Amino acid sequence: MSEVLRFENVSVVRNGKSILDGVSWSVDEADRWVILGPNGAGKSTLLMLAAGFMHPTRGRVTVLGEQLGRTDVTELRTRVGLAASRQSQLLPENETVLNCVMTASYGVSGRWREEYDEIDLAQAHAVLEAWQLDGLADRKFGTLSDGERKRTLIARAVMADPELLLLDEPSASLDLGAREALLASLREYAASELSPGIIMVTHHVEEIPVGITHALLLRDGKVVAAGPLADTLTSQNLTATFGLPLQVMVQSGRYSARAS
Repeated sequence: MSEVLRFENVSVVRNGKSILDGVSWSVDEADRWVILGPNGAGKSTLLMLAAGFMHPTRGRVTVLGEQLGRTDVTELRTRVGLAASRQSQLLPENETVLNCVMTASYGVSGRWREEYDEIDLAQAHAVLEAWQLDGLADRKFGTLSDGERKRTLIARAVMADPELLLLDEPSASLDLGAREALLASLREYAASELSPGIIMVTHHVEEIPVGITHALLLRDGKVVAAGPLADTLTSQNLTATFGLPLQVMVQSGRYSARAS
């Protein structure tokens, strides 16, 4: 089992404010991590470092064997799949779902002059089917619901067979039905031995799909706890993370939490 991500005493400071503070953490290719913490804990910053879109102020970040600051990040980013809501703004509203997914092969956000062969087309259709989007292939991206957009972003992220998959709040703002459908797809994807290492950011334990193996809990840019999911996602650790008494419950592999 090989390591796909390593943080060594990583800190990020912006405008004199510490966003991440001395974070040390590693991810193996078979790991499926969830990152939890309150607003401002540093979750999205950590994900942007892992995606190669930011550099640490101090410490060392190694992604897929490449150290940030000593590698070509434009090349590195092609090996990392990222699905984040902010990417919706980069995709043309009038582009079809098929093209939104297929253009990930070239790292572009819309069809232009690039050419695709039958292998690209077959791969795109296979990804659409895997994420229940095959019936929407010809729909314009701008006409999609929030749930359909999030599925499209994830499908785009996995199109190029990434070696590391990063998901930033994939089920945020979805209604109950759309959330559960998406979590079922994520569970199936995470269960595959062919899937890469996965890191998912969320605010809510209810949004953790079955199949997540590890948890990293952040508060004020520092690690509260990290390790195997069952050992880490406890009432004591979640209370320390969110700053109020919380009780964690588990049923059929799904987590929930409430004030105690």
